[in-house]
Amino acid sequence: MTKSLSLSLGAKSLSVKSLGVSAALLLAAPAMATTVEQIQFFDAIAAHCGQAFEGKVTAGNSADSAFSGKRLVMHVRECSDNELKVPFHVGEDHSRTWVITKTDKGLRLKHDHRHQDGSEDKVTMYGGDTQDGGSAELQSFPVDAYSIDNFKQNGLTQSVTNVWHMGITNSQFSYRLTRENRDFKVEFDLTKPVALPPAPWGHE
Repeated sequence: MTKSLSLSLGAKSLSVKSLGVSAALLLAAPAMATTVEQIQFFDAIAAHCGQAFEGKVTAGNSADSAFSGKRLVMHVRECSDNELKVPFHVGEDHSRTWVITKTDKGLRLKHDHRHQDGSEDKVTMYGGDTQDGGSAELQSFPVDAYSIDNFKQNGLTQSVTNVWHMGITNSQFSYRLTRENRDFKVEFDLTKPVALPPAPWGHE
């Protein structure tokens, strides 16, 4: 009986150790998007890595005057298995970079905003996470808690209900921001790559 108990306890100890190793391996594993559609969406953007495309505003209002008459260029500049960095150039303003990341729950969109000297803007790294599987052609990112706090701290209370949307087909990429009384959209022609823009501020 003593031997049986000892073996039993040893097996439990081994089982606990095995669980610990499994948990450690799980935590160390690379983050992956949770749906096939999200992976397809991510891969569709990554397929254009190293290319830049010109776009135009197709929806907006007076709040979007900063984009009027400016050349709009997106550049799929940095690509890894789990993260994409896509600078969005507005004329000579190179302050914006979209950061799309795979997480253990889906996809995350963040906006990296910099000053010309490369320092971070007070309003930066805002965005959100997908709340559903979306599709291979469209993903939506409702504003997250960090961004709401950041907006409130900087007097941008109108932005606390933001939802960002990104869409991609064989011929077009779209970036859209929606909230009450705001619908801003830029569409980029993926069939006509353009000359690469300069490096975005802070990412030289």
